[in-house]
Order: sequence, then structure tokens, then C-alpha cells
Amino acid sequence: MEPMETSKVENVRLLDRFDPRHPVTGTLYLTATHLIFIDPDGKKETWILHQHIASVEKLQMTAFGSPLRVKCKTYMNVTFILPRERECQDIMVTLQKLSRPESLEDLYCFHYVSQGGYSQTDGWQLFSLEKEFFRMGIPNQFWDFSHLNKNYELCDTYANLLVVPASATTPMLMGSSRFRSRGRLPALSYLHRNGASICRCSQPLAGFSARCLEDEQLLRAILQTNPKSARMCIVDTRPKINAMANRAKGKGYENENYYTDVQFHFIGIENIHVMRNGLSKLMDACDSSCATVSSYLSALDKSDWLKHIKAILDTSVFIANKVEDEAANVVVHCSDGWDRTAQTCSIASLLLDPYFRTIHGFQALIEKEWLSFGHKFTDRCGFLDADAKETSPVFTQFIDCVWQLTQLYPMAFQFNERFLVELHDHVYSCQFGTFVGNCEKDRVDLMVSQRTYSLWAFMQSRIDDYLNHLFQPNSNHSPNVMRPDTSSQNLRLWVGLYLRFEDGLLPRESIADWISATKGRAQSLNDHTRLLEKRIADLRFLVLHRDDLKSSTCHSEGHDVDSGLSENEVGSDKQSQKYRSESGEPTARSSGDLPEDSLTSTAPRVSDTESGFEELCHPSSRASFGSVGVAGSTLRDLKRPSVDLSLDQIALELNSVAIDWKNPRDVTHCGCAAPFRYLNCKYNCWKCGEVYCGRCIDRHIALPGHYSGKSVPVCRPCYKTLKSSPSYIDLAAVAKQRGLHSPLCAAAAPHLAAKRTSCSRGTTSRLVMSVKIACRRRGRLGKAGHGRAGRERSQHTIGPTPCTLR
Repeated sequence: MEPMETSKVENVRLLDRFDPRHPVTGTLYLTATHLIFIDPDGKKETWILHQHIASVEKLQMTAFGSPLRVKCKTYMNVTFILPRERECQDIMVTLQKLSRPESLEDLYCFHYVSQGGYSQTDGWQLFSLEKEFFRMGIPNQFWDFSHLNKNYELCDTYANLLVVPASATTPMLMGSSRFRSRGRLPALSYLHRNGASICRCSQPLAGFSARCLEDEQLLRAILQTNPKSARMCIVDTRPKINAMANRAKGKGYENENYYTDVQFHFIGIENIHVMRNGLSKLMDACDSSCATVSSYLSALDKSDWLKHIKAILDTSVFIANKVEDEAANVVVHCSDGWDRTAQTCSIASLLLDPYFRTIHGFQALIEKEWLSFGHKFTDRCGFLDADAKETSPVFTQFIDCVWQLTQLYPMAFQFNERFLVELHDHVYSCQFGTFVGNCEKDRVDLMVSQRTYSLWAFMQSRIDDYLNHLFQPNSNHSPNVMRPDTSSQNLRLWVGLYLRFEDGLLPRESIADWISATKGRAQSLNDHTRLLEKRIADLRFLVLHRDDLKSSTCHSEGHDVDSGLSENEVGSDKQSQKYRSESGEPTARSSGDLPEDSLTSTAPRVSDTESGFEELCHPSSRASFGSVGVAGSTLRDLKRPSVDLSLDQIALELNSVAIDWKNPRDVTHCGCAAPFRYLNCKYNCWKCGEVYCGRCIDRHIALPGHYSGKSVPVCRPCYKTLKSSPSYIDLAAVAKQRGLHSPLCAAAAPHLAAKRTSCSRGTTSRLVMSVKIACRRRGRLGKAGHGRAGRERSQHTIGPTPCTLR
């Protein structure tokens, strides 16, 4: 692309639609990927991705400068006032070029480099069309796979793998493909558990009198795949008048005289042009400052947006009822079978199968119905500088319909509203290659799986943000087959999508975010409590048996400094066997080393399995240290510390976990000046407890103060602090560097940290060897850990520098 003539403009005013008399003055930056506005005080920061820009318009000159209005596909509308008209013209022309590139190669996804915790290969193998049909029980005696479209020669907009009736022959499939618009012959979309199916295709090239014997035979074969029903239903999602108009062009719909045992139904869903105009009217209603409520409601009603949403839901419910109640096969088509057909087939499948209401199931549904069957994302979403009449909010309507269902069944879906909004925005962002292209063949030719990142990998890395905490599968609130009431009074405008940038209109955080934050804090405190209990048990052992520890130091000269194991322990496990008791349980020492009265003591036993405390019936019993008699404890009751305890190590563990998290309700902006809006996640750093946005808390690390050793989100300053600490070791990074695939749990990090503190010249390789030996002692690596005997040996072997892992 040519260099930008203007990349920075100062003294730019950002207008507030509700308060235009008090604009925000700042600097406008134009980069290769974003349009950024930042005010000098750092109180407001606005980022607009170029691919999200729907239109750029230069308004009439004012006394303050030249206004520039930017409308986005995410329904953000902003108006900047630039001091000079020439700069405004340059910015407008540049944005028009950057937002509508001429080639797919210029899209953002082919230049984007991820900074997250996922690679370019992640996510692409998450879905398999063949495995999805395996889940439905295919192949079977009625349905089978067809590889006739392997090289996309039968239909270039279909996937290379199709499911057709097992009785269908090759001439039958090829003849039907020639008779259908764009070659999109009838193929299986969904197989219900009662044997009924949903197939999809495009309109036939019937005209007023044309017929195709192969197409008639294929539909007859589809009917015969379901012995429970003698009739099949063909659903034409277009208004009948539109279908009749296409008949005059040589297309149209099936002739009832040629297709027997078939019921025909026309259900009027408008075409892409009506839908595009409806969204435009909806945006005008939302963007206008209506003086009265009645004028706003009137503008909303004239857009017919909710009417279109209701028509799609009604058609989907009709299809689902035919499949579930009548056990009838249904064939669905519109004109070309990639817009209204995709909407109704996917929502009908969602109503029939609870699997598609989970996060991974919903992703599989999109892959199958929208990507594999060739929805024209490039044309409908306006990725390129092409014919604007081909754009239409088809996928947006599908997401809106799903949101309507989540409001009617709030406990039936595993994902939340943020998941749907994020999915909608990234379809238009072109940041990932998942939705680039008009069909599977386009994506194969572009090699998007080798050259771009997958959206599913990105969403998997943030899966906790998308969970619906009210989700209750297999309950009365989550039926197997949903029968929604699609009355007009049950449908409403999705304010969280179309009006989410109107500050003050929506709450700054949702109830689900409060539940998620509370759950995260509880997990952190519980994990920290377990480690503190373990440390108390360690210190208790050191206090009660300091004399025994002093006497054992004389035997430590022959032990490896880095691994903490003697040469005999490295080579053999025989030494650990002599410390077994007659009952078969390993003890801290042999019975001959202990006083007789201590072995017969009846004091309650203290378990070292997790936290150093026995699992009692009430949580408060574990938390109360006084409930276990210290004076009456024996050496059998206590275990040696799992690490070489030091004041630095204990201080690092205590200071690495936030006890008091900052209340997110009091925070309106992140430290980077990004505003927190309705669906913007507020993240608490698990180390310092401060609130950040997702961009500022993109680091994950295992906190030394957590017992589990799991990676948790932390802010960048805390991440640097932990990384620079001399007592901290990133065990996951060490294991990855050495290619260790065994479960080297992060619980070994304190053991390594103690060795790192005591050995100034300890190398990474020797640390890894220490972890290997320690894990072998626990039965996690090598032959020493196999079987019950190996596990028992590894957990209770005694040595001057014990390697028992947490």
C-alpha cells in the first residue's frame, strides 16, 4: 500500500452525541491497522480497527473545523472535528482504502501476529466435518459419505465431503447438481435421533415446465432414509411471490406434479436487500436523538428488524417441530441456499440438539452450516471493495436469533452474551482467517490454516470469559428439544449489541461478571490457604524434630546439590523399601528409629496428601490448627518439608497472592485509559488485586503462593516482578524448553526455587534433571513410578533434601 500522507493530527475534537457542547480534545493517530484517538489527559482512548469501518463521511464545514463521521460494523458511530479540511480529506481517503482493500491478501489476518498464548497451528484441527457426522451415527444403512466433491468439481461452494443417501448413485448426484442453482444439490445437514433428517440445497432450475429425473430420484432416496414417515416436507424459506418471480428467470421451485409424497411450504423470509435496508433503518433509529419515546419506537417499528428476526425463528421452529413431532424428513432451500437456508437449518439444529448449545458444539455448528456449506462471508460482510449490494447482515441475524433464545432459556446455553458479541465482532474484523473467503475452496486456495490464526484458538484461550454461570444441562430449565414461544412480546431489541457504545445506557458490568470475579477470588484464596496449611505443617515438623534434622546433616555430604538426591537414590529405589511398615503403608522412618510410646500414641493423624491436615467433616476443622494436638503428635504423623524452607521463599509465597481484590464497580477506566463498557471484561490481577482490561492483563503465570501451581492472569508489572525474582522458576517454560511431555506439575517449583537459591551456578539442565528425578520418585516418569509399589516408594522416601512434591 502507498504511504499515508497524514498519520497524526493534533487538536482533534471527539463529539459526544448526547453532549455535543462539551467535546473531548485530543490527538488522532492513523496506523496501518487502527484509527486511534487519545486525549492528552489520558482519560479517553478510542481504538477503531480499519476492517470494522463500514463508512466514512466528511460533513459540512463548521466554525470549529471539518467534521468526519465514522460508522462501524460493530455499531460504534463517532464524529471527529479536524482543524483543517485538507487533513480531514486525507484521513477520509486513507480510511476508505484501508477499510475496503482490493485483494484478500491485504486483509488484516495475513499480517496479524498474535501476542497471546496460542500458536498459528492451534484451533484449525478443532473441528472435523467427518467426526461431526460420526457423532450423529453416520455412516449407517441409510446415509453414507460421498467423496464425489473431493476436488470441488461437483459443487465448488460445498465442502469436499458430503453426506447423501446410501442408495444414491453417482449419475443421480451429478444430474441433481446440474439441475440445482450453483450446483448445490440436496445434502444432509442434520440427522435427528429418531431417524428424521434435515437436508439443504438451492432452488431447482425448473422454470415453468423443466424437470430432472435424477433430482426426483435423489429426493425419493432421501424420503426412503426414514422408514417412520411416508411423506417428506420441502420448506422454501422465500415468500411465494419471490419464488414465482424466479420461475420466470428459469429457476423457481419444485413442480408438485413431479415430486410425489412431498409437502410444500413457503415461509416468507425476505431477501438480503430487504435485510440490509432494515439494518440501516435500525441504526438510524438508534443513532438519532429522538425527542420523544414514541418517535423512537416508531422509527424502530419502521425498520422491521424484529419482524425479520421473528420470521427466521418461526421458520426454524416449524422445521424443528416437523422433525421432532412428525419424524419427517425436511429439505430446506431458498434461492442459492447459503443465506436463509443457513440461518434456519442452524437454528433448527440448535433447537433439536443440546450439544449445539455448548461452546464447542456451537462452534461446530458454525463450521458445519456456515463454513462447510459455503456462506459468502467475504461478500456478505463487505471485506473487499466490491459490489455493496452483495452485503447483508445475514450472520448478524443468526447471532441475534441465538441471543433471543438465550433470553428465553437462560440456563440452556453454556455460553453467555459476551461470547456472541465477540464472535460477531471478529467475523467482521478479519483478524483471524476462520471466516475469510466465500467457501471452503477459497480458504484452501488461500491456505488460511497455514498463514493465519484461528478464531477458535483465540476464544479457547479466553474460555472463562464466555461461560454462562447459570448453565444447567439436563434440567427442566434446559430441555433436550426447545419449543420457544416466538410471540412478538417475547422478542426485544438487543441493546447489548446495537447500543453497547452508548455510555450510561447500560450497566458497567453484568451479574455474570460479578459471579465470575467472586468465583476467581474464592479459587485464589482457597489455593493459597492450602499452601499455607502445608507450610504450617512443614514448620511444625522442623520445630518438633530439629534435633533429628541436625543429626542427619552429617549424612548429606554425598548428595547431589542440584537434585537433592543421593547417588544411591538416583540409581535405585531399594533404600525406600526398608522404611515400609508391616501394614503396607510407608512411614517417615523405620519403627526401630522411633520410641515405642510414639508408635502407640493415639493422637489424631495429620495427612500430608494435600495441605498437611487430615480431611475432616467440616471445613473449619481443617482451618483451625488448634484442633490437632501438637504436643501429642508423633513422627509418624508428620512429614519432612517438601522444600528447603527459607525466609525468602516464604516471603515470596505470602506476597504473591492478593488477599483483597479491588471492587470492579468503582472502576470506570483501565490504567491504559480504555473505558469499561457493558461487555468489556474487568480482570483482577491475582497478585496485586487491581482491575485491568483484557489488553493489560494478557500474562499468565503460576503464583508461588498457590498450592496447585496453575497459571493465572496477572498484570504486566506483577509478571515482570515475579520473573525477576531470584527465587522464582517458571517450571512450565523449563519443561517446554526440554521437550518434557510428562506431567511436570508446577508444584515442583518451590523445590527448584530452593535449589536455585542455594546454588548460584545451577544450570537449567541440572534443574530439569532434578525435576525428572523428583517426578520419577512420585511415579510420574520412568519405571520407578509404575504400579502401587512405585507410587508408595516415591511419596515417602527419606533423604536429607527431600523431594516430596506438593
